[in-house]
Amino acid sequence: MIETDHGKFDVIKDYKEALEIKTFNDKYVSYLDRYVYIVGDLSADMLRLKGFTTKNYQTIPDYLMESCTPNAPYYVLRRIRD
Repeated sequence: MIETDHGKFDVIKDYKEALEIKTFNDKYVSYLDRYVYIVGDLSADMLRLKGFTTKNYQTIPDYLMESCTPNAPYYVLRRIRD
């Protein structure tokens, strides 16, 4: 579990140690609050964040394969609701 400025999360996957909490906090925008799963990927040294719900989180592997640079560092977080 990690604590961020935007809540607590379980780290599901941290491929190539992509997760940096400060960068996550800086890039996070409030519309991501509605999502249970957050995927962060580093493409061209820029962090991209994308949210997924419990209904579509199974599509995360498809997103990583189709929308991310091959073999790019990424992480998957699951929000912990208090």
